[in-house]
Amino acid sequence: MQNIKNIIFDLGGVIMNIDFKKTEEAFHVLGLENFSDHISQFHITDFFEKYETGMLSDEDFVKGLRKISGKDIPTEKIIAAWNALLLDFPPKRIELLKKLKTQYRTFLLSNTNSIHHDEFQERLKREQGVYLEDLFERTYYSHVANLRKPESAIFELVLNDNKLIPSETLFVDDTASNFPQAEKLGIQVYHLKKGMDITEIEF
Repeated sequence: MQNIKNIIFDLGGVIMNIDFKKTEEAFHVLGLENFSDHISQFHITDFFEKYETGMLSDEDFVKGLRKISGKDIPTEKIIAAWNALLLDFPPKRIELLKKLKTQYRTFLLSNTNSIHHDEFQERLKREQGVYLEDLFERTYYSHVANLRKPESAIFELVLNDNKLIPSETLFVDDTASNFPQAEKLGIQVYHLKKGMDITEIEF
């Protein structure tokens, strides 16, 4: 990491703790036993990809999950199960982001969706008194941008929007498959491996 002036952060598994297993277990309780066949941190089917890129409404997404389950599951139970993977925002990470914002141009780039977005923003505000927009110069969400990692286009969007020089930009993510396109553009990358914390990185 040399000559870094800009840092792009992933959200889940980097800033916010997540556990896909909890959503898988929650849907299993509701009768959807093969949820992991459809989505995980490293695998996503077309249906979920459409939702993450804003091609499906919340209502259609819930209807789709109900159809996949083959059961008449109430909307509120589907949403609760979908949100089960969202855990907490450790205060030390939030404090680090506040500090880094004074030293670098910082950005958020997350593959996410409307239901999760509403939940984690509300949770962060309740726990830490801030929204993600308070911690970064700009935030980018796949369901708003209609693009998702690892597509080159979403990295180009962040670079071009903010006139960033790729070689002066660091991308921090816990999913290595998101790196190749960023690296092709000249962005430096940092793989936050399991068990590591962003507070351990020497920025």
